[in-house]
Amino acid sequence: MREIAYAKINLALHVRARRDDGYHALETLFAFVDAGDTLTARPAEADRVETVGEFAGTLSDPFDNLVARALNELHRQDSLTIKLEKNLPVAAGLGGGSADAGAVFRIVRALHGLPDDWRERAAKLGADVPACVESVACIGRGTGTELDPIENDLAGTHVLLVNPRTPLSTGPVFAHWDGRDRGAMPGGTVREIALAGRNDLEGPAIALCPPIAGVLAALAESNPLLARMSGSGATCFALYSSAESLHEAAEMLARDHAGWWQMRGRLR
Repeated sequence: MREIAYAKINLALHVRARRDDGYHALETLFAFVDAGDTLTARPAEADRVETVGEFAGTLSDPFDNLVARALNELHRQDSLTIKLEKNLPVAAGLGGGSADAGAVFRIVRALHGLPDDWRERAAKLGADVPACVESVACIGRGTGTELDPIENDLAGTHVLLVNPRTPLSTGPVFAHWDGRDRGAMPGGTVREIALAGRNDLEGPAIALCPPIAGVLAALAESNPLLARMSGSGATCFALYSSAESLHEAAEMLARDHAGWWQMRGRLR
């Protein structure tokens, strides 16, 4: 079996409060790109994870990544070897590990079905994992695990992902948030929420990783429908009205910023 671990982006991310348990209350609009990591599964005598690809070397312990942990959460009679092609940068605001775990849940669902409490099992692995199991646009509340469906009127929109190749851990970015509630995420369609929303972590992330500001500025010059940082960074995204606009923007950034990572795709 082959599954794509679809890159997650936050079209909007409103941080509302620090919680007593150390997490943050937030409201976010999840969306997913039709590209990402690739997982290939085959029968085996024991569960095993093999990691290849451009960013495979950034996973310090392949036996303790989210693919292995997701397999451990989903008990089965039959074991699997999963080959993970790591195409997404790590610690990048794309939910890469969460997307990988979500793909494991889909593989196991197709082969054996999932237990009734799969959502709770997914949430144990990370706040983004429940959304990544279905990998369709949705509203996340609480820590991001309380999900509500939303019809995606931006499905098929061309998207460019850009990362300055600087890893940025989530914890320090949230720690740098100033604690100010700037208001609820707006209602409406996906397009309306995305255009009227914001990412409250952009400022803290830029303070820790100044190259993000350069990525956002370069994307803003490419005439996008929207340019914004995803999650806690450092990846930023831009939406475009046509494949031609996307291609021109990607070529311009590749020429002017050859060291930056980029991926092209469309919203699911």
